Amino acid sequence: MSPDRDPIREAHRQWTRHGWADAADGMAMVTSVVRVQQLLMERIDAVLRPLGLTFARYEVLRLLSFSRAGGMPMTRLGSLLQVHPTSVTSAVDRLEKQGYVERVRRTDDRRVIVASITDAGRAVVETATEGLNGQVFERPGITPEQVASLTELLGAVRAEAGDRVD
Repeated sequence: MSPDRDPIREAHRQWTRHGWADAADGMAMVTSVVRVQQLLMERIDAVLRPLGLTFARYEVLRLLSFSRAGGMPMTRLGSLLQVHPTSVTSAVDRLEKQGYVERVRRTDDRRVIVASITDAGRAVVETATEGLNGQVFERPGITPEQVASLTELLGAVRAEAGDRVD
């Protein structure tokens, strides 16, 4: 294979050649989505790494900063972020060690642990958001019309998989 040749197109060609033509387009689509996710994560990490954040921790901070009280129960965080409770606990542990989040037990129900954003957490999430907006979200690499179309198409894939898409 030529180094100038698109490896995903080559994989599609090979899939077809080996008798999997019915799956070749889907394989190419899935592989393309995975590759684009890797490319976008490289751009995201370039913004967040200098701030000591991962995208998962950024999402926790951004969600907490959007809440009226600046905090929410850990179980609610996991539900809104659509991740396993262990992932939320891990992210909050790291954010707490960094001084960006505090854990407090609710006074009306001591079983409920609330993650609350600190002033330092608010400052870093604003810096991170400014960087992500300017370097990633405002310039994703395709036109605004393509962004809207792709988002709609990906929504259809999510809906088919049972993900909530309203």
